[in-house]
Amino acid sequence: MNLRTYQSEAVAAVYEHLRTRDDNPCVVIPTGGGKTPVIATICRDAVGPWNGRVVILAHVKELLEQAADKLRHIAPDVPVGIYSAGLKRKDLGYAVTIAGIQSIYQRACDLGPVDLLIVDEAHLIPPDGEGMYRQFIADAKVVNPLARVVGLTATPFRMKSGPICEPGNILNHVCFEVGVRELIVKGFLSPLRTKAGLQKVSTDDLHVRAGEFVASEVEDLMDKDALVEGACAEIVEHTKDRSATLIFSSGIRHGQHIVEVLKSRHGVECGFVSGDTPAGVRSAILDRFRSGALKYLCNVNVLTTGFDAPHIDCVALVRPTMSPGLYYQMVGRGFRLHQGKADCLVLDFGGNVLRHGPVDAIRLTTDDRGEGEAPAKECPNCHALIAAGYQTCPECGHQFPEPNRQKHEAQASTEGILSGQTNREEHHVSETTYHVHMKRSDPAAPLTMRVEYRAGFNRYFREWVCFDHTGYARTKAEAWWRARSVEPVPDGTEEAVELARAGALAPALSITVEKKAGEQFERVVAHRLGEKPPRLDGDEGLPEYVPAPAGTTYGIPDDEIPF
Repeated sequence: MNLRTYQSEAVAAVYEHLRTRDDNPCVVIPTGGGKTPVIATICRDAVGPWNGRVVILAHVKELLEQAADKLRHIAPDVPVGIYSAGLKRKDLGYAVTIAGIQSIYQRACDLGPVDLLIVDEAHLIPPDGEGMYRQFIADAKVVNPLARVVGLTATPFRMKSGPICEPGNILNHVCFEVGVRELIVKGFLSPLRTKAGLQKVSTDDLHVRAGEFVASEVEDLMDKDALVEGACAEIVEHTKDRSATLIFSSGIRHGQHIVEVLKSRHGVECGFVSGDTPAGVRSAILDRFRSGALKYLCNVNVLTTGFDAPHIDCVALVRPTMSPGLYYQMVGRGFRLHQGKADCLVLDFGGNVLRHGPVDAIRLTTDDRGEGEAPAKECPNCHALIAAGYQTCPECGHQFPEPNRQKHEAQASTEGILSGQTNREEHHVSETTYHVHMKRSDPAAPLTMRVEYRAGFNRYFREWVCFDHTGYARTKAEAWWRARSVEPVPDGTEEAVELARAGALAPALSITVEKKAGEQFERVVAHRLGEKPPRLDGDEGLPEYVPAPAGTTYGIPDDEIPF
């Protein structure tokens, strides 16, 4: 099996991290982007060239079976065992053991020494406490203190605690990440269309507990006759020419209500699964849905991860959620490509897109209610849900009025009171990441290097460096590089990102950000840099270059920002 380019890059990034750092890496690949081939390749190399033993941890049996099948396909000579009570297997002594965390978390000593622990769906690792993952990993490191942990996920964040990679967490650093939009543009994921339901609900009166809406209140809110009947009517209308629709309800009672209305009012059969559905019945329903014999399937919190039905071309969210991860996982059921599938329609009846933003740009919030400017908006003409920055609806051409900039903010504004007035703030940088960026509106445009600076808990600033451009933009890129590195200036963006990730650049200790009153974007205008690292090849390096004057803007002007 040949890996896609980004999958190979993910494998290489993991190896580089394990060679050069002492902490634990995480790979971020969108749902449907193919995490399992990455896992299988790492296992093949760990067992073969490195003569190691691997445990793959997952939380649902579907993921265990999928990982086992992929591994046998890619590396048929690698002995693979399965340890799962649900699959009635307790294999020991294998080079690779694929284990359900619920079955294995107290059995690390039974496995013997393990060199590599791979966690699929790594966002499920609890942030603190003695969870099952933490207990197993701790026990495994008692047997082998040198054991390393690698995580893979589509959602590198939790509901309330923010990013899963932090110094005190099991996983510490995102070593590789590829985005949803990039994979859609390259043809590896299905395009998405999003519409809001005509039936509106307000979640203002819902209480929040542990970072999520109280479940009983959500079900009471969503299980109103008018809402259920209206939502079902819209679902049927919008899916006349679609193959498979997956519906997420807010509870068992609510889901059964949806199933009944679809049958009694519209004459269509809809399957239903929940945590209470017997295993045999659940398998039969899912098999019918996967085969195309069942067009509609409603579920309650059981088909968010580990469920693969590529022909799904409509996802109906008949529930709200405060969790960006859950929102992503629900929508992600429609990411996969399938023959004859043009796109996936997301019908949102719970205000989730408006709350969290488009799935390729999910906004994390640190408050309980997600208050602040909405990251997305609804077209009043066609009800498409689009990014907040659009002034023209891409679906119907509706022109939005100019935004009202007189809104009072929860915090005192740092923006100048007069148009054109500037304000500058210095921010300590806790992490810098580098990415190859493709312009969304013009995939044929030259690539740019997107540099992301993390400041504080969850605030990010970006600048774009144009190695693939010519003229003034290329000149600025060369100056930017020489201020940070003794390596020769790269010829292009991909080379620049590769060198940057390899450690060729001086760290950014702080950045100065400029905001002009009345303008939308903030600009990174100055940097306080650490020492330049030595040449990667071990040479003494090139002669030092004189850094650009303080205050030089190396990013791209607002009208050139590639998004």
